[in-house]
Amino acid sequence: MTAALLIPIQIIAVLFLVDFLSGVFHWLEDSYASERTPLLGRFIVTPNIIHHHQPRDFVRSPFWHRNIVTMILSAFIFIAVALLFGTTWRLYLLCALGAFCNEFHCWAHRSPQENGPFITALHRLRILQTPHHHATHHTDPKNRAYCVFTNYTNPLLDRIEFWRRAETVISFILGIRPRPDASLNPQ
Repeated sequence: MTAALLIPIQIIAVLFLVDFLSGVFHWLEDSYASERTPLLGRFIVTPNIIHHHQPRDFVRSPFWHRNIVTMILSAFIFIAVALLFGTTWRLYLLCALGAFCNEFHCWAHRSPQENGPFITALHRLRILQTPHHHATHHTDPKNRAYCVFTNYTNPLLDRIEFWRRAETVISFILGIRPRPDASLNPQ
């Protein structure tokens, strides 16, 4: 395989990895973290539960508020991988895209007028996750379609029941069961 063909394949692989990792973190947040989890509860879980009740509130939050957690998480991943294995352009791309996953998520909640022509074109071309696709996650119970970057990873993971199988393994090994969807029982 020529290097010219290998680079686009690697870019696509990184895009799928970003999408998958966004889903893993989103699933862990939705399924296992609680509002009482130290530090995470207040800054991640509570806003996420509010987002599940009122998805459009997320759009009105400031850029830094939406993205600071994924930026910090991406920085930690970058540092850990760089120290263990060194850096490559693929790691830079993974962490750059991962740092702004919540912004891409926000775009899936905005109208074409709010997003403007460029982001709307990315949605229409199915390069970024479309609002229609993301709406699947906001359908009760909110226990599928956790990935927020593309339209392509969720159907595969949901079809093979990846998240339910992962929950079964965690329950068997650790005895921990996922928490119920808090948006089904508003307080």
